[in-house]
Amino acid sequence: MNFFSGFALKGEEGLFDTFLDRSAFCVAGFSKGAIEAVEFALKCESRVDRLQLLSPAFFQHKDEKFRRLQLLHFKRDKDRYIENFLKNISYPSDRDLNRYSSGGSYEALEMLLNYRYKGKDLERLRDRGVLIEVYVADDDIIVDTDEVVNFFEEFATIVRQKRGGHTLWIP
Repeated sequence: MNFFSGFALKGEEGLFDTFLDRSAFCVAGFSKGAIEAVEFALKCESRVDRLQLLSPAFFQHKDEKFRRLQLLHFKRDKDRYIENFLKNISYPSDRDLNRYSSGGSYEALEMLLNYRYKGKDLERLRDRGVLIEVYVADDDIIVDTDEVVNFFEEFATIVRQKRGGHTLWIP
């Protein structure tokens, strides 16, 4: 399995053992890593059977002001931004994610805020026989779960938890 980490994270793959298919032909990513997983699957010339997107970073419905404010806050005080970010992705649990922190970068944040998933790319993957699965939770305060579901439901199997946040943990 190829796993891609979330923004400002590294080594968090084990947090998702409940969901992950660890076969050689699976590509998975959490949050920002979901973007990288999609891009990897699109370019991959070898076999990909399953694409697992865990709480995909999805901001294409947000306006430019939202994006600018996120980047401004990051630039003003990166450490505080990352501290709040780690708390927010853990919500509604109180698990400490600091051991997975990689610090993040302005460029990575800018990329994820401006990334646009394309239906034609997801159709192309599906037509190649790739099973696309999207995992979301209703208590996510990072992304709008309804927006994620509305966009991906045409292309993917949606696994939606009534409870749990961005990391899909149920408190």
